[in-house]
Amino acid sequence: MKEIKRDFYLNKLIKKDGNGQIKVITGIRRCGKSYLLKNIFYKHLLKENDKNHVIYIPLDIKENEYLQDGNKFIEYIKSLIKDNKKYYLLIDEIQQMKDFVPVLNTFLYEDNIEVYVTGSNAKLLSKDVVTEFRGRGDEIHVYPLSFSEYMSAFEGDQYEGYEQYSIYGGLPYTLMFDNDSERSDYLKKLFEETYLNDIIERNKITNVEELNELLNILSSQIGSLTNPFNLQNTFKSEKNITLSDKTISKYLEYFEDAFLITKAQRYDVKGKKYINTPYKYYFEDIGLRNARLNFRQVDKGHIMENIIYNELLRRGYNVDVGVVEVNITDENGVRTKPQYEVDFICNQGSKRIYIQSAFEMNNQLKQNQEKKSLVNIDDSFKKIIIVGDVSKPRMDEDGIITMGIYYFLLNEDSLNQ
Repeated sequence: MKEIKRDFYLNKLIKKDGNGQIKVITGIRRCGKSYLLKNIFYKHLLKENDKNHVIYIPLDIKENEYLQDGNKFIEYIKSLIKDNKKYYLLIDEIQQMKDFVPVLNTFLYEDNIEVYVTGSNAKLLSKDVVTEFRGRGDEIHVYPLSFSEYMSAFEGDQYEGYEQYSIYGGLPYTLMFDNDSERSDYLKKLFEETYLNDIIERNKITNVEELNELLNILSSQIGSLTNPFNLQNTFKSEKNITLSDKTISKYLEYFEDAFLITKAQRYDVKGKKYINTPYKYYFEDIGLRNARLNFRQVDKGHIMENIIYNELLRRGYNVDVGVVEVNITDENGVRTKPQYEVDFICNQGSKRIYIQSAFEMNNQLKQNQEKKSLVNIDDSFKKIIIVGDVSKPRMDEDGIITMGIYYFLLNEDSLNQ
């Protein structure tokens, strides 16, 4: 297999050099955090620095077991610092060290030590990770492979690549297998034995069956508006299970905290305010979602929507789902206020883009349907429809740009065209 290119994250790590903070690499398990640190970033540093000034320590191997003691670790690192030149300290699997936070905070006071860490414990898998380091932790969140990264190692064309990617997702190890059976077995086993067990053990959950059912419901409802109250009703009507909305809210937070799912809030475009409920939930890796459903529910439209959402987050956008309310008076003078959905409102500083996901848009009726919300937004921000084909960007008479999913995913600057 070719080496997977993760230049996007390498450049992020390089840019954060010298910022006076502990660089904390977070992300869902098996997304490639350790590979990024020990293979890609480590090799990059060796090109520009003396080997003695780049200290890489994996704490999960037997020979480094004694370094899991915080005091011994500090003593060992200080013994390696021989001069005032800059040192890079790369620590993999930091969770093997008890009370690692105060140990790492010790190095914040050393002017010539740059600290980068990765790991898989509750604190490093928590969205509150930065607060652990007295406000001086800088998070680099690593997502599963983007489609562009995936294609850098995929042996085949983009059409075969997208077909495989949309079913089995972007966890790097899926590219190692020779057939779909091995890929599906790997993902199903990983879901049960790693992600689910982590959540259960970390949060001391006893009603495992209910947790499983909630995951099944979420998996089958990606891209659908929902909330804990609606999910409570689904449990009651479809599963004949009584589960409180408070318990469901807790479970949803556990899934988010483990980076398994992400919640998109709803925004009223014309009212310029957030709507408290409902929300949309998306999976951080679409392969895990499909594995949860035993690869039975491979609905291309919702899968493409989830892939687009993840790509927007990876590119640094704050992403909401939108609603546009329109005042209509019919020929009889009757007034109505229909609401039209905007799949994604993407904000980045002062920049905003409205995006619709439409797997198929092959007739005028469908085109009008997808454009309805966009043409009723009366501002000058860019409006884009992403369709499930290979088309390059084109603008229509309403100023709306349509582009294919391949163009969007394979061109980092596709939204800046």
